[in-house]
Amino acid sequence: MDGPIISAENVCFSYGSQRAVLDDVSLRVQAGRRVALLGANGAGKSTLLLLLNGTLAPASGKIRINGRVVSRKSSELAQLHREVGIVLQDPDDQLFAPTVEQDVAFGLLNLGSSEGHARATVKKILDALRISGLARRPVHELSLGEKKRVALAGVLVLEPKVILLDEPNAGLDHDGTTALLDLLEELYKGCSTVIITTHDTDFAYQWANEVAVLASGRMAAQGEATAVLAQVDLSRRARLRLPWIIEMAMQCRAICPKLNDAPMPRDRDELFQQMRIAMHASEQIR
Repeated sequence: MDGPIISAENVCFSYGSQRAVLDDVSLRVQAGRRVALLGANGAGKSTLLLLLNGTLAPASGKIRINGRVVSRKSSELAQLHREVGIVLQDPDDQLFAPTVEQDVAFGLLNLGSSEGHARATVKKILDALRISGLARRPVHELSLGEKKRVALAGVLVLEPKVILLDEPNAGLDHDGTTALLDLLEELYKGCSTVIITTHDTDFAYQWANEVAVLASGRMAAQGEATAVLAQVDLSRRARLRLPWIIEMAMQCRAICPKLNDAPMPRDRDELFQQMRIAMHASEQIR
């Protein structure tokens, strides 16, 4: 497909009589991309996700999925929710059935799947997410990380083309975030288009190949992660912190200007290599 799989075109939205949460926002995402939607608290990230999956309707502008304008007709929304799944920031807002197995199966059964097909599909997804041991557990007994995976499982059983995750690393420790990164990588290899919201620039830089930055309800930038997140002025305007890898890389460039011609490092190994070059240059100056 040549065009974007999901797009927002000049979208505006406000809650009631409040000032606009989103003002003339446009976003284009190609199939198979890992996109981090960045912004400070209140920038409009969660609202944009709810617009992209049809939960909310824009006051003006259009949302398109595979080139089709999103409609609020109930018959079309059901198909949209199969194509664009969303995992909310707080999984308790999404989980409601007594057990994990029942909760994950709900969407399939609601769409008319047989119990046998639903059971087999749920088992496959729980196995893939490495939570099959939770199948018969009561949802209210799960940890936050387990609940987030169960909420994701409830989306994946519908095999959506686009997966939206609102602040997926919120409330997780380092190990939980690392496990989530590994899981998102598996999703990406499965050819899903994944969009996450976050204000954690380190997380976004490590995972995404593309970022979009919201600032005060407007789209401030969209592009490759290395190019966008290295813009100091943009980070200040959007009230975001530079990723620590970029901060360190900039220090290396101040010591060794020839590194300005090198690409920004994407991980620790690439950064350490540039640090060694900078240290060697510093020793030569002495």
